[in-house]
Amino acid sequence: MQLAPTPAPAGRLLQVDGRTYHLVEIGDGPPTIFLHGGGPGCTAWSDFGVVAPLFARDRWCILPDLLQYGRSDKAPIFGPMWTFHACSIIGLLDVLNIARADFICNSWGGTIALCLAAQYPDRVRSLTITGSMPVFYGPLAPLPEGGRRGRNARDIYYGGEGPTLEKMRQLIARLEWYDADLLPPETVEMRYRQSLDPGEMALAARSDSPRGEWQDLAAELTQVKCPTLFCWGMNDAFLQPDYPLMLSRMVQRGQLHILDACSHHLQEERPEHYYLIVRSFLDQPDEQD
Repeated sequence: MQLAPTPAPAGRLLQVDGRTYHLVEIGDGPPTIFLHGGGPGCTAWSDFGVVAPLFARDRWCILPDLLQYGRSDKAPIFGPMWTFHACSIIGLLDVLNIARADFICNSWGGTIALCLAAQYPDRVRSLTITGSMPVFYGPLAPLPEGGRRGRNARDIYYGGEGPTLEKMRQLIARLEWYDADLLPPETVEMRYRQSLDPGEMALAARSDSPRGEWQDLAAELTQVKCPTLFCWGMNDAFLQPDYPLMLSRMVQRGQLHILDACSHHLQEERPEHYYLIVRSFLDQPDEQD
């Protein structure tokens, strides 16, 4: 099933430890947090707005824009970046009065969730991780472009003449989608318009490191004890399937599902297949349930 995204719901703003989060909530049931990727113009709705309504049939789906994205706070981040985001998401859970949740994550958001699960294990029931890059070393090093493919793409997108609709289409087609002919123009437009946000433009123009200090999470992954599904695209442009196989062995309860004819955003390219795979994983009873 190929779906075009609908306009994002208005959502609401919440204050968490002095920073503002924007989030969209749909459905009712077990709390399920969706953490989006880090590409230019990404938001929770741009990454999960097609598939989240399927989960919302019987789940409380919470889609926050990560800090420095969407309508959330754009202030610089200091200190180890994944630890900072993990602590901030825990603060969001506290404000929402959520003791424990399932996490469904893409790319940047998945690395945050892995760090969170390692440092706050009692707050995570399960993890679904797609296209994330928490480890830079080990048997698969060096990673493509030294692990900088996403950052290099961001520099190209914001560089030169600056963002354009065509540059956004090319970025998504090259790095995030397997079949560019199926890329909905609504997705390109949504991402492009968000990438023009003054706060995001200002962050992209800074010469320092406003996103925080980079972290390798090899040690933290060994502490992730919750059931963890790595759901990967066979044709992921950043990391081929041998990488998530390594990750699935590093966490304590890892498993891997490879979906064909998909790249980095399989939840958008193949939403029904993605939903059925992840829903089956979520429906498995956990010892704490």
